[in-house]
Amino acid sequence: MKYIVFILFTVMTNAAAQLMLKQGMMSLGPISVEGTNPLLKLLQIVFSPWVFFGLCTFVISMASHLYVLSKVELSFAYPFLSLAYVAVAIFAYFVFREDLNGWRIAGIACICVGTVLIAQSGRGHEEETASLSSDKIHSEIVR
Repeated sequence: MKYIVFILFTVMTNAAAQLMLKQGMMSLGPISVEGTNPLLKLLQIVFSPWVFFGLCTFVISMASHLYVLSKVELSFAYPFLSLAYVAVAIFAYFVFREDLNGWRIAGIACICVGTVLIAQSGRGHEEETASLSSDKIHSEIVR
């Protein structure tokens, strides 16, 4: 559980990146490649400020996630990423006035309950290694 701060940082930067990408695409308007070079259109999208900062934030999020994966089990860390959906849904409701109906709220509640259950069951690699090492030392002393 000592890596939960890094896991939540990964989740929040992932959600922030999604919000920036949405803002960027809204500011660009509907995308059409008719009559333009698709590569130039792609570069225009990628280098628009909100999209560019959203992509940079994704890189930060992935770097944080790689750090987390070096410390805890994948089956423990990965489900926390579903909390990004929770954050995006809530922020999108307030920032973009997107719909947050009863079905979405029920889904969000299920995601939160599932994440809490997973959080209660997980251990990091270092905790397991320390536990195994202390068990080996104890068994050697007993002999």
